[in-house]
Amino acid sequence: MNKKTLILGNSQVQRLIDMPQVLKVIENAFILYGKNLVQMPAKIYLHLDKYNGDFRAMPAYIEGMEACGLKWVNVHPKNRRFGLPAVMAIIILSDPQTGFPLCIMDGTLLTNLRTGAAGGIAAKYLARKDSSVVGLVGCGVQARTQLLALKELFKIKLVCVWGNKVEYAKKFLEDTRHLGLNIKIKDKISDCVKQADIVVTTTPVRKPIVKSEWIKYGTHINAIGADAKGKEELEPELLKRAKLVVDDWQQASHSGEINVAVSCGIITKKDIYATLSEVLIGKKKGRVSSKEITIFDSTGLAIQDVAVANLVYKRALRKKIGRRVGILPFSEKLK
Repeated sequence: MNKKTLILGNSQVQRLIDMPQVLKVIENAFILYGKNLVQMPAKIYLHLDKYNGDFRAMPAYIEGMEACGLKWVNVHPKNRRFGLPAVMAIIILSDPQTGFPLCIMDGTLLTNLRTGAAGGIAAKYLARKDSSVVGLVGCGVQARTQLLALKELFKIKLVCVWGNKVEYAKKFLEDTRHLGLNIKIKDKISDCVKQADIVVTTTPVRKPIVKSEWIKYGTHINAIGADAKGKEELEPELLKRAKLVVDDWQQASHSGEINVAVSCGIITKKDIYATLSEVLIGKKKGRVSSKEITIFDSTGLAIQDVAVANLVYKRALRKKIGRRVGILPFSEKLK
C-alpha cells in the first residue's frame, strides 16, 4: 500500500465523475442501506447563529463497497457576498482495514452531484413515468444538479424556474442553456409549480412558500432545501395530502422538510410511508397511482458522500490523477 495520501482538488474531481455515474452509485448506496450493509451515525451539527451558518460532520462505512469516510461540510446561505459557495466540503476517505487516510478530496462538487442524484433516483421511483414538466422553486447550484439528474431520467418538455431575485433566475437560465431545455422564468411560485409533474424546492426558507392548493394530483416533489432544524418549504397541509418518503427518519425528523411538522405534532412517524431504501429494495412500492402526490424529503446521507468519494478515488488511481502527500509522521520521510 502506498503510504502517502492522495490529494484531489475540485478541478480534478470534475474530471473524474459525471451525473450518469453518480446516479448509478447513489442508487446502489441506497440499496445497500436498505440491506443493512452500512454504518451511519446521524449528522453532527455545529450551529453558528452569529455567522448565519453551520457545520456538519458526516461519517459512514459501506460494507458492500468496503468504503469508509467522513465529510466535513458547511452551509452559509449568505456566502455570495464573499464570493464563496453557500456549501463547501472536504471528504476524507480511509482504509477500513487499517484506518490509513487514503484520500482527501474537495467534496463541494461531489455534494452537489450526489444530492441531485438522490432527487433523481427518488423521482425515478416516485414520479409518474410520463412526467415532462419540471418546476424549480429556487435557482441556485442545487437546482442545477437536480435538473441535471432529472434530465437523465425523464423526457423534459418544459422547465419553470422561480428565484427570489430575478437576476438569480436569469443567471440560472444562462448557466443551463447548454442543456438544450425549454426553460421559462416565472415571477410567482404558484405559476412555477401549478402545472409541474415534478417540483423541486431548494431554498433555505424557514416559513412555507409552496401552498398545498397549488399542487395538482399526480405531482412528485423533491423537498431539498430544508436541511436543518426549523427549516421548511412546504405547507403542512401538503405533507398531509401526500405519500411521504424520507431518506432517513432520524435525520428527516430532526432537520428535513418534515421536522417542523413533527415537532408541532402535525405528523408522526406513522405518517411516513417509507424510506427511499425500502422502496428501492422492494419492501415498499413506489408510485401506485397516477393521482397520488408523492414527496421525497432529502436531508443528504453520509453514505451518498462516501459512495461517490470511493468512485472518485478509484477512478483517480486508474487515471493517475492527483498528488500524494505524506501527512502522517511515518509517511513524511517517504519518497
